Amino acid sequence: MNAMAAMKQYQQVGVKAQVTEADPHRLIQMLMQGGLDRIAQAKGAMEREAYAEKGVLVGKAINIIGGLRDALDKSIGGELAENLDRLYEYMTMRLFEASRHNDVDKLNEVGKLLGEIKLAWDQIAPKA
Repeated sequence: MNAMAAMKQYQQVGVKAQVTEADPHRLIQMLMQGGLDRIAQAKGAMEREAYAEKGVLVGKAINIIGGLRDALDKSIGGELAENLDRLYEYMTMRLFEASRHNDVDKLNEVGKLLGEIKLAWDQIAPKA
């Protein structure tokens, strides 16, 4: 096994351990960070004209945002959860458009929106 493959496997084990031990608040933080990471990686792939890689990464970002949508509890979250659901839907649409048109500005827009949501989420203390 080469060094890069070993490093990647080590990182995956670390992420799995974090997920196993994480509370729901932390899991949402991890999803948001994963989405931000995939968007940044997709931007790099787009700029390198690595279009197949870009497609995979945008697809992963879309799946992560889908996971965030699925985690919303509208019966508890009410209007806020409804608004987040619509925002996540918008972000998904923009990611599809970004991928289709190789539009870095749309990736940046979604990254900024998700970053703002994550910043607000990070300010919320998890329930003990």
